[in-house]
Amino acid sequence: MYTAKGQLDRTALIKQYQPLVRRLAHHMMAKLPPSIEVDDLIQVGLIGLSEALSRYEASQGVQFETFATQRIRGAMLDELRENDWMSRGSRKSQKEIEEALRRLEHRLGRTPLESEIASELGMSLPEYQSLLSKVRGTQLVYLEDMSGSHDDDDSYLDRHVADNDADPLHMLRDQRLRQALVDAIKQLPEREQYIMSMYYEQDMNLKEIAAVLDVTESRVCQLHSQSIARLRAKMRSH
Repeated sequence: MYTAKGQLDRTALIKQYQPLVRRLAHHMMAKLPPSIEVDDLIQVGLIGLSEALSRYEASQGVQFETFATQRIRGAMLDELRENDWMSRGSRKSQKEIEEALRRLEHRLGRTPLESEIASELGMSLPEYQSLLSKVRGTQLVYLEDMSGSHDDDDSYLDRHVADNDADPLHMLRDQRLRQALVDAIKQLPEREQYIMSMYYEQDMNLKEIAAVLDVTESRVCQLHSQSIARLRAKMRSH
């Protein structure tokens, strides 16, 4: 889009790509605690979009949407880093859920029910579901899992919501690891399989998934968190 003077019409382009900013913000929200406001991410993302318009050069051989996506997501990540969004307590809770899942699967020889996980953690079902909402489902494979490092002081944010082109999921190129992940997903409860498919394959956000399943966004968030915990518990051995 160009103005009458042959220059890029920034206002028109920002309006055109606002839906991209909103989509990236809502998609990222599934990996963040409820204390983060999606409107804040959108505002920061619009700044990233504006910077992308200023820096983009078609001669680089990259489509503008691809270039803008990287800039928008990068701006959101920078904002989250500055605000240290995830507490150490939440990190600990995630590990406790994963450990409970591993114990139960070993003891029961099957995928444990939500109520059984709650009981293993010494919680009521509502307390466990509330915990799932707080920790949120995050990255499936962390660098620390692949390298053997377990330093809690490394960049937690980079492990959880970084650009897909840079995150450890690309290490799943190993065929055996990839097959193990496929097998683990097939063992998820049916509803959790649907959520993983809609979120990761169809790129739907929590609100859209909630509408399909006729449940609340909060419930989708809980099930997504639980799915990630189940998969991480299974994939640890790989």
